[in-house]
Amino acid sequence: MTRPIPEPLHPSARELPVPEGLASYPPVERWDDWEEYDPVAWPRKVKRRYRLIPTICFNCEAACGLLAYVDKTTGRIQKFEGNPVHPGSRGRNCAKGPATLNQIDDPERIRYPMRRTGKRGGGQWERVSWDEALDDIAGRIRKALVEGRPQEVMYHLGRPGHELIYLQRVFHAWGIDGHNSHTNVCSASARAGYAFWMGMDRPSPDHANARFLLLLSSHLETGHYFNPHAQRIMEAKMRGAKVCVLDTRLSNTASMADWWMSPWPGSEAAVLLAIARILITERRYHREFVRRWVNWEEYLREERRDLPPTFDAFERSLEDLYATYTPEFAERESGVPAATIVEVAREIARAGTALATHVWRNTAAGNLGGWQVARALELLVVLMGAVGTPGGTAPNVYNKVIPAPPMLPPPGKVWSELLMPREYPLAFFEMSFLLPHLLREGRGKLAMYFTRVYNPVWTNPDGMSWIEMLTDESKVERHACLTPVWSETAWFADFILPMGHGSERHDLMSQETHAARWIGFRQPVLRVAMEREGRTFEWTWQAHEAAGIGQVWEEDEFWIELSWRIDPDGALGIRKYFESPYRAGQKLQIEEFYRWIFENSVPGLPEAAAREGLTPLAYMRKYGAFLVEDNVYETHEKTVAVDGAIVDPLTKVVTKGGQAVGVEIDGVARAGFPTPSRRLEFFSGTLKEWRWPEQAVPGYVKSHVHPSEIDRAQGEMVLLPTFRLPTLIHTRSGNSKWLNEISHTNPLWINPEDARRLGVATGDLLRVETAIGYFVDRAWVTEALRPGIVACSHHIGRWRLREDQGGERWSTALVSLEQVARGQWRMRQVHGVRPFASADPDSSRIWWEDAGVNQNLTFPVQPDPVSGQHCWHQKVRVTRAGADDRYGDVFVDTDKSHQMYRRWLALARPAPGPGNLRRPLWLPRAFKPATSAYIIHEQWRIIRLPVAGRSRRSAPSGLPAPAASRCRRHGGRTRRPSVSTKRSTRPSSGSSARGR
Repeated sequence: MTRPIPEPLHPSARELPVPEGLASYPPVERWDDWEEYDPVAWPRKVKRRYRLIPTICFNCEAACGLLAYVDKTTGRIQKFEGNPVHPGSRGRNCAKGPATLNQIDDPERIRYPMRRTGKRGGGQWERVSWDEALDDIAGRIRKALVEGRPQEVMYHLGRPGHELIYLQRVFHAWGIDGHNSHTNVCSASARAGYAFWMGMDRPSPDHANARFLLLLSSHLETGHYFNPHAQRIMEAKMRGAKVCVLDTRLSNTASMADWWMSPWPGSEAAVLLAIARILITERRYHREFVRRWVNWEEYLREERRDLPPTFDAFERSLEDLYATYTPEFAERESGVPAATIVEVAREIARAGTALATHVWRNTAAGNLGGWQVARALELLVVLMGAVGTPGGTAPNVYNKVIPAPPMLPPPGKVWSELLMPREYPLAFFEMSFLLPHLLREGRGKLAMYFTRVYNPVWTNPDGMSWIEMLTDESKVERHACLTPVWSETAWFADFILPMGHGSERHDLMSQETHAARWIGFRQPVLRVAMEREGRTFEWTWQAHEAAGIGQVWEEDEFWIELSWRIDPDGALGIRKYFESPYRAGQKLQIEEFYRWIFENSVPGLPEAAAREGLTPLAYMRKYGAFLVEDNVYETHEKTVAVDGAIVDPLTKVVTKGGQAVGVEIDGVARAGFPTPSRRLEFFSGTLKEWRWPEQAVPGYVKSHVHPSEIDRAQGEMVLLPTFRLPTLIHTRSGNSKWLNEISHTNPLWINPEDARRLGVATGDLLRVETAIGYFVDRAWVTEALRPGIVACSHHIGRWRLREDQGGERWSTALVSLEQVARGQWRMRQVHGVRPFASADPDSSRIWWEDAGVNQNLTFPVQPDPVSGQHCWHQKVRVTRAGADDRYGDVFVDTDKSHQMYRRWLALARPAPGPGNLRRPLWLPRAFKPATSAYIIHEQWRIIRLPVAGRSRRSAPSGLPAPAASRCRRHGGRTRRPSVSTKRSTRPSSGSSARGR
């Protein structure tokens, strides 16, 4: 029976031939000359011819593939769609991918280099050439290097956009320790928790093949690899997998889950350890995997010398360690019913090795001790033997490709204590958000400071302290902002240097989207299109100027040219690393750089290219991505050659040439994990040696927002500011009209019980008081979170200080910013988003007014003493707004902020550690300096700094007391995993220490 053809939506469609079938994407062989009808001309049949050029999206870290449709007549990009040959995204994109078109066509984008002419922050600018900007910056950097001040050059990064090995090459060539990132306001605690287990800092869940998925956040809609993960989670659901979401807030993901567990913030580890206890006591775990791959023998040697060195004894010790973590205990801590915890535990047991888990920001980023949440979550994966298995959770490095560039310089012999201060020897990334406080204490200054796609004034906690720092030229002598858009931070720069969006530059991306290894090639679409027509350009900014979008450049070329100007004659030993590998002594061209990588560093790519009669570079220009290896599982089980190797008789670690290469498991040398034991480290000797013995095994740290710290009778509540919306991208979505039309407000979520207590309804104003100030927002009454908790999305609240400049008018409110007294700042909205005249007619059609509220300005810095992560959750007091309060009002006292910094600093346990080291040598660190830089040669005196209004030994409310001064590194036994933040009674270093 023939199915009837449905009546077309438009009468003119009757003239179209009946389709024989639908194609999802244009076939690759037609990408260079693709023809389709212009949808705007409908119902007329107007044909358009396009050149389809692949690139990589820049609107989150997932690195999904895009196809740019370049109109062959106009030379303009008409649209972006998905790249069907990209292994991670498979042709699918979220809303942020196609919105790249808004970003490149934005009438208010920065198109030329600019230099300030008045006082910093005054908003007076002049257009300059790239030569002028480069000469000024290069001269300052060269002077700092020649005068022995390499620590005064700092590059502060928001979104890398490419693998960091490129920048490592730059900064190691310069001989600096200057890479500063945003990671400690993002994911450092989760990274630390994973690294203490396996030496690698991210999980890579094989969602599509899982039988049970345990998500500690809203990953289906807004996770770190949102689109690639979401599509695979949906595939798992369609195959019958069960999903459990452990998230205080009812996210869209939680609403689609089989179980939503809504714990009190910070109690998640208690729930996870209760699940672990059930698996242990019911013997529902993978005993053979644990026996082979966990460092249980080291644990017994170090901590339970009273037990025989047998696996049976270890199993008994596990039951003892976690005896207190009953489901009932977890219910008392979290509010999650004990029966639900038992039910979920048994579902995990049934899933076996097909258990996929993930935590990234969420509770790990929100809470004191959040890194122990990641440790507890990974404990479940390890117990089930689900490490790197089909449907399990692998270490991220299994599923990434990081190709080596030509001529990688040796690391510098310098350590910057503005990046990694001694108080935080285990901090997983640079202590970037403390920079204003470190400079305020006189710990140094910056001769040259770069911010790159980073907006700390708006993004970081305590943004007013950043304004104070950036406007003080004795602390920051020169600030260059490398950005594709206006931002609150760019306003306080000396140079604003326009850098391209995802379709306007070269770089490489590889992310752990699934059980495979792939690499994606981001390329400047318009330059590539013009070069295919026979035009040539020395620099990408010249191609963009020819295309009519201004002198928008790309970082890769910028660093090459800047390095040549820093060392024009090669005398500093820098220039040689930026010379062509094909033309001796000549300046490196960007095409040569990627040609060399694709020819030498991507396994299988030269052979795949040869099969199509292409060079490796031409292959990547054509396809935009390459699958290096599929179905990557159990990499730790790979055998290693033992010729010339030494096997330690006690630990079984296999070394060659003094370097660990594997571990002997049941008589076979295997690759293992990059930890000191080469095994999965249930027991962390590192944590014990570095003065955290009570946290050496997965445990539970009571958060600074534990219920015992919240006086609800006095109006105190917990604010969750860590969630985001699926359509926004921090600062970069500010110039996307489509995305801002969808999402432009961040109301304060509040439970109906609390709303009744306060006498407010949805839309009413609430004042939220923090430790250093307050903000005013509108209420949104919802049962999507429990009483005692409020929540506010962190991706909104953009502002500008001038009507027609300094912020994207699609997304920013005009505000007045006033310093009413020393350290006291008041911000008030003058008006919200309004229509404006521009080359884009849509700017006159703006219908929304709300720009949201910049809540982060009112948060004090709260560094976790182990991971270094800023602990985002806030103890707040919520009241009805007063008569003088207005929507969007912000007040901050930066002196109070500095006091809070000092109180949290008092929790630290500083270096030196074993061997007088600043930090464990094995622990991952971006842009790792030379080994010699790790050694502290001078004596460092512990100085206790009093905190105003408090005794030297007191701690702020909700925080543990500072530890004592020193610690025995090996004595004693690890206690049962802590259920409080009370520190060990052993002496340990720490308090607010600094000195010489």
